[in-house]
Amino acid sequence: MSEKMEQQTVEKLIYEEERPWGKFRSYPHQLASSLKIITVNPGGILSLQYHNHRSEYWVILDEGLEVTLGDEVWQPQPGEEIFIPAKTPHRLKGVGPKPARVMELWLGPSGEDDIVRLEDVYGRS
Repeated sequence: MSEKMEQQTVEKLIYEEERPWGKFRSYPHQLASSLKIITVNPGGILSLQYHNHRSEYWVILDEGLEVTLGDEVWQPQPGEEIFIPAKTPHRLKGVGPKPARVMELWLGPSGEDDIVRLEDVYGRS
């Protein structure tokens, strides 16, 4: 499946429903091989990495993150949703005064060993 088709499939399966108290969004957990909440400490930086066997879908939960995706670098707002195609370099960095979180869905068969690190300040390969 192409990157664009995979992104469109995921986005099509996101369901939102209004309720008297507000709304909720339901994400396609049936496509996910993992669902995580990642917390990045102030000044913390994940390795610049990519994955051979999975794409990822991030939902930014808090202010204070910097995202690198390919050649783009920006500070997303809470609620922003980001699709990361397989084999695309990406990273998170904590740039705020307190820990910040992102929800991460793994799309495709994968494990923790599907990480190709391009840069890592902690000396991991």
